[in-house]
Amino acid sequence: MTPPCGSGRTWSRAVKMTFCLFFLAPMSSVGIRNTNIVSSKKQKLEVRQPLKRLNKPALKTIKMRPRSHPEGFSFDESNNVSSNSKSEITQPWHLNGRCPEGAIPIRRTNEKDLLRANYGRKKHNTVPNVDDSPALHEYATLREVGDRYYGMNAEINVWNPRVQEHDEFSLAQFWVEGVDNNGVLLDSIEAGAMVYYDLYNDFETRLFTYWTSDAYQNTGCYNLLCPGFVQIDTRLALGANFEPYSEYGGVQKSINYFVYKDNVDGHWWLHLNNMYLVGYWPSSLFSVLSNSASSVAWGGEVVNVQFGGQHTTTQMGSGHFAEEGPSRASFFQNLKVMDAEQFLRGPRDNFRVVTHPNCYNFLKGDDFFYYGGPGRSLDCP
Repeated sequence: MTPPCGSGRTWSRAVKMTFCLFFLAPMSSVGIRNTNIVSSKKQKLEVRQPLKRLNKPALKTIKMRPRSHPEGFSFDESNNVSSNSKSEITQPWHLNGRCPEGAIPIRRTNEKDLLRANYGRKKHNTVPNVDDSPALHEYATLREVGDRYYGMNAEINVWNPRVQEHDEFSLAQFWVEGVDNNGVLLDSIEAGAMVYYDLYNDFETRLFTYWTSDAYQNTGCYNLLCPGFVQIDTRLALGANFEPYSEYGGVQKSINYFVYKDNVDGHWWLHLNNMYLVGYWPSSLFSVLSNSASSVAWGGEVVNVQFGGQHTTTQMGSGHFAEEGPSRASFFQNLKVMDAEQFLRGPRDNFRVVTHPNCYNFLKGDDFFYYGGPGRSLDCP
């Protein structure tokens, strides 16, 4: 199978950061079909405090660099985590300027945004598992288990998949998960690219992060919609769209995601394209992940609401099946996991989770795979 065509210092400095508020494709709720919002005084009171926290340009003391990093990895120069050289990520808000030094870009959020977005939490609380995933969720993923994990790498091919319904989504992401001694998943950190109308009020592909510490019940949120993930990069806005996307049969675009656990402070740091140190998930958020991860997963996920009793036409990846291969099917490549010695290796104790192969399928290589599909078709009614 042809692989996809590819495109010792310790830091402990802490600084004051401010928020650079932009109207980054603001999320208006006018004309949106949303049956999940109940306009009540109680709900409005509940979101007022989060809104103050989100929109107030407050000072915040944060870590600006990890206190440790993998052997051979430096934040001052290009790193060879991925085999390919990555370019700058462009977001439309850059046309209006950049944040000043010491400030990070965040989306301005209003009351209706938080209500509509379920306070920034996932409405569909699942992880990729073919045995217990509800009917709404469909996956084409690769999972690595059987060790203790302290980081991972993945180069994610980015597209703009068609999503049929407002309350569906299509995403490509990684999961770094913590399972307790009883085999119950508690903690998860996630990031990738997604199309999600209910959260963003459009069908653009957007960068996102996510976390939970209680299996998606009451903790966690997307991006910066609650205290949790700490952003330090001044150039990227989480939740903002970016461009360009990959073209079918043409130029392929991808983003390299590298996350690892600082073995001094224990925080989980996120690095994009070998040039953006985006921020970190503090160790204090988690129980299991405060020590190490129990599993790592990569791949695609969609929500299929089965509108009218039929599978929807929501696409995963490029919207084409895995066997179409390079420049046509979406891919993940340069897959690696990190052990306790901060050594990166390829996946080995892994298995695939493909919930509906007639709708979205999967084809694996050594350290890469193709995945995706069109949704409803003659074989996926």
